[in-house]
Amino acid sequence: MKTILYGLLLLLAGCRPGVGEWMSYSDPASGRSKPVRTLQEWDIKRGQLLDSLQAAMGALPSRSQLPPFDVQYLDSLHEATFTRYTVRLTVAAGEELPALLYVPLSAKAARRCPAMLALHPTGAAGKLIPDGESDYRLPYARELAQQGYVVIAPDYPGFGDLSDFDFRNSRYASGTMKGIFDHIRCIDWLQSMDFVNADKIGVIGHSLGGHNALFVAAFDTRLKAVVSSCGWTEFEYYYIGEEASKAYGGRLGPWAQDKYMPLLRDKYRLERVPFNFHDVIALIAPRAFYSCSPLHDANFDVKGVKAGMDKAMEVYRFLNAETALRVSYPDAKHDFPTENRLEAYDWLDRIFHHKMYSE
Repeated sequence: MKTILYGLLLLLAGCRPGVGEWMSYSDPASGRSKPVRTLQEWDIKRGQLLDSLQAAMGALPSRSQLPPFDVQYLDSLHEATFTRYTVRLTVAAGEELPALLYVPLSAKAARRCPAMLALHPTGAAGKLIPDGESDYRLPYARELAQQGYVVIAPDYPGFGDLSDFDFRNSRYASGTMKGIFDHIRCIDWLQSMDFVNADKIGVIGHSLGGHNALFVAAFDTRLKAVVSSCGWTEFEYYYIGEEASKAYGGRLGPWAQDKYMPLLRDKYRLERVPFNFHDVIALIAPRAFYSCSPLHDANFDVKGVKAGMDKAMEVYRFLNAETALRVSYPDAKHDFPTENRLEAYDWLDRIFHHKMYSE
């Protein structure tokens, strides 16, 4: 009876019960740590989580007074259901981003298409990997275009046509933040297209692209659906083996490379990362999130995924959005199996009311 009365009092006060201990925030007025109980307190907590990410990645640059995109169309490839363009767009003064743009033949201003940002895994081919090239055989950009989505697949710094990116002399504190900024600018460009439904844009990625999908979605709430394959586990479960750990200077050394987050090495000495992946997923809530997390992924231990999903679910439950959080555990290694890619596309179709689920 006391529990019921307590719950009613919380609801009357605009509060929500059932929040775990990790969801506390620093009260700006007192500086004391307090549990999140209201949506207003969650807004404060959300801002503090974004600060924690930027403590490791560097600050997100302002998008005010940016130059025009000045898009260069370098070539085109016409296929049965879409046209693929190789492009370069200006994302900031002196910064050009190479990308592939897929435009379905069905895309028209009168019937705007949903759109997807497709982020590639680690590999020299960069943006060509989600087109189906390289040993990955993960053509999720191409497959989504065949499904009727407008798709943009950019290079991440250090790969593809950005292989010579100068991280040491960049204005960004990390390659991760450079990627986030570039990916946000991709969304800006997608929203400017008259054949794209600006309210139906998502992001998908595998491995490197899997955690970059999480990172950009944490910062940009215009992304309504997030698909991450083999992209994360809680940091305490991340494993690369003893020899690799020595080579990288520590178990989390791969995350601290210049192309990722060197502040983890230079400032935090790989000892205390200022955020964890359940924090990143919490920043996505209450938007739709699908994780493909294989049982035998050697780097991203599934036990850490399950632990992180349990914590993230607390936030989704707090925001009355439990059904927006979904995870699949295929019996596979570091892969995005065909069955799970198709499952993810069907999930996206339902979220965006696309194709057979159209309104």
